[in-house]
Amino acid sequence: MEITGRVIKILPLQSGEGKNGIWKKQEFIIETSAQIPRKICFSLWGDKIDQFKLAEGEDAEVSFDLESREFNNRWYTEAKAWKIAKKSTVQSIPPEHEPPPGYYEMPSGDNMPF
Repeated sequence: MEITGRVIKILPLQSGEGKNGIWKKQEFIIETSAQIPRKICFSLWGDKIDQFKLAEGEDAEVSFDLESREFNNRWYTEAKAWKIAKKSTVQSIPPEHEPPPGYYEMPSGDNMPF
């Protein structure tokens, strides 16, 4: 699945040690630009954290998988990002407008032509 939005928050890096060794996880929040904006929390695991360096305010397209796990008769769902394509957030500045041909600018100060 894919979704596009703006990174509005990067949560603190989490790490620990489990039965498979050391792990690290980075969560971030994307806000969509739909008519009704949605906020979605995604997680990056392991080497993907360094591969997709994110910054708040960036626009990005996130490819992700949903995964649910059961623990003590409760189900927990996680949106795991596996690819992030950053979108350009640089706004172009319009060029300076030149006066149209034949435009006459009045002199300033006391140098009036009459």
